[in-house]
Amino acid sequence: MVFLSTVVVAIGLLENNVAVVIGAMVIAPLLGPNIALALGAALGDAHLMWKAFKTIITGIGLAMFLSIGLGMYHPMNLDSPELLARTDAGLDSMALALASGAAAVISLTTGLSSVLVESWLQLLYYLRLLHWGSCWERGKPELAIGAALLLAMNIICVNLAAKIVFLVRGIKPRSWLEKQKASKSMTTYLFIWIISLSILLVVILFRKGQFLF
Repeated sequence: MVFLSTVVVAIGLLENNVAVVIGAMVIAPLLGPNIALALGAALGDAHLMWKAFKTIITGIGLAMFLSIGLGMYHPMNLDSPELLARTDAGLDSMALALASGAAAVISLTTGLSSVLVESWLQLLYYLRLLHWGSCWERGKPELAIGAALLLAMNIICVNLAAKIVFLVRGIKPRSWLEKQKASKSMTTYLFIWIISLSILLVVILFRKGQFLF
């Protein structure tokens, strides 16, 4: 599914075909593992967390490899406003990623229709990966770093938002022993993602020349 999603998104971008890009939203499979990672932390399920983590790493690695190959075969126009906008990480992108991640998890946990939100978030992952691969292959490290920062921001914000939503909705194990285990897992999980988001924020502000000492 990762292979097919990457190819479909790439074709849609190269051909400037909005319908194809929208179709890629439905088959993109990277959002589920991120939410599963947060759910595993909420339940203290180390096996689920490890399985979700491996799926995320494998999916991102494969998509990156394919994006470089597709960039070599059919280079994108790196001067297009759309691509430049998707390599410019900022505070607005962070707020959008947090809100979108929370919306996706809320829609899942409440049983509301969530296809549009989930599909849009999954598409964002592949757009970042494809832009990273194209910029890297064309020797544009600054643009590649910007795309990578946006990808990292999406992953961090979705995981952090998912965990917060699970906490607010009281999703936790039933037994006392499992609750204690989940509490430790939750603390570690939140600490890692909050620190990651803080570091990412510093890097983004530093790159934009907005970091004041």
